[in-house]
Amino acid sequence: MKRSFAALALLALPLLAVAQTAPKRAKHTTALPSATTTPAQRNAEAAKEVEGLERQRFAAQVSKDYAFLEKAFADDLVYTHANGKQQGKTDYLQGIRDGKSVYDKIDVENINVRAYNNGTTAVVNGQITIYQPNKPDGSPNVAHLKYVTVQIKNLQGWQVVLWQSQKQPEAK
Repeated sequence: MKRSFAALALLALPLLAVAQTAPKRAKHTTALPSATTTPAQRNAEAAKEVEGLERQRFAAQVSKDYAFLEKAFADDLVYTHANGKQQGKTDYLQGIRDGKSVYDKIDVENINVRAYNNGTTAVVNGQITIYQPNKPDGSPNVAHLKYVTVQIKNLQGWQVVLWQSQKQPEAK
């Protein structure tokens, strides 16, 4: 009898050890955001986030923050300038590095973001004023643009996949 009890105790020891070391599950007091938010709410949150990122991207273009720009633009970017010239990500960023695209200041006149697909796709349209170094004759080099951009949210975060702009006449 003593042997049976001792054998039973030895068999039970591993079970007690496992029970004591097993991680306890945390009690969830709140649901995950994706479970409680509607697609419309996710789209609204995405629109706010993308608007902020658009403003940051313009600032990064002025300050030549290449680390930010590398993340902001998708590898398959199609960037269409107001003059119709198209570039991919590598060529566009190289143009900034080489001084072909120089931005002294970019003012956002207005911006409108519409998000879709549960906050994973955004279409942006707006107006900006770009201030570049003065022309050779010393006159200001200012461009008023209307633009459209498409951003997608992927594993890298939000990225611009399309940019297209159109030059507007100067306000008189």
